[in-house]
Parts: sequence; C-alpha cells; structure tokens
Amino acid sequence: MIHARLRQIVALASGALLAACLSFAAPASAATSTAAPTAATVTQSQTPLVVNARWGGHATYDRLVIDLQGYVPDVTVTPVPQLVYDGSGKPVPLAGKYFLEIRFNPAAAHNDAGQSVYQGPKLQKIYLSKLKGIALTGDYEGYVTFGAAFDTVPYYRAYTLHSPERFVVDISHVTQ
Repeated sequence: MIHARLRQIVALASGALLAACLSFAAPASAATSTAAPTAATVTQSQTPLVVNARWGGHATYDRLVIDLQGYVPDVTVTPVPQLVYDGSGKPVPLAGKYFLEIRFNPAAAHNDAGQSVYQGPKLQKIYLSKLKGIALTGDYEGYVTFGAAFDTVPYYRAYTLHSPERFVVDISHVTQ
C-alpha cells in the first residue's frame, strides 16, 4: 500500500516537473509581443487597416472587438460626454447616457486608393445588457475613431489580441 502511494506521488511530481521544463523550452517565436512597431520600422504603406467591428454578449460581460490588418496601433479609450463625428463635429445619433471614444493612431479604414476597407457597421443600435450602440465616427488623417453607447456607467477592460490582430473592450455587467 505504501509503495503504490509512493509511486503515485513520484509520478505526479515527475509530470509536474516535466510540464514546467517544457514551458521554459518554448521557442521565442511563441511569445506574444504587445508593443507596436516604432515609426522607424513602419512605413506609411504599412499603416494598420481597421476592417471590422463586432460584439457579443456573455454571462458577465459584453464584448466589443475591432479587427485590424497589420498590427494593433496605439489605442486610447476615453469616456466622453457626447459622441461626435470627426471633422464635422455633428452629434452621433446613438441613444445612451454614457459614451466611450475608441481612437486608433496610426490607422486607416481605407486603402491607398481611398476605397473603404472597413466592412463593419457605421452606425448600429445594439441590444445587449450594457452595450447599446456603436458607430464609426472617423477615418481622418491617420486616426480611426469609434464611439460606443451605454445606459449606465461602463466599467471596462481594454486589451489587444494577436493572430489575427484585434482590439477588445470587455464591459462588465456588474456595477461598482
């Protein structure tokens, strides 16, 4: 009985040690880099393209995903009192009391010929627990801007994911 128990403990310890060793032996290419290339390494023709926006409701959060081609550039997510279209300053017709502005730079939603590459919604009312609407509010001089609308204060977490490149905003259902 003691020998069987001892063999079991040794087998578990060996497995744990093997798993730990294998995790350190992963190739460097398996590591995920979150740093965007510097201006010196990226030419104008390699400006990341914003190609889609999508969303989904989950048990404890709503998720907004913005898909890109190239890399994920610098992104700012800012609470704003009102959504307006870049350039014109006209109000965005999305119902809500609270808004987030999501701004990518450098980025474009059009190709070098000026044709739109963005396939997502330009203005969309959404019926999720927290997320109530999204709008593409600008694609101007290296900036692509989105607005998101909410009925309550959005408590969110924003981050990037890779392969394929995308920017994610998770909005908690829990109010704080």
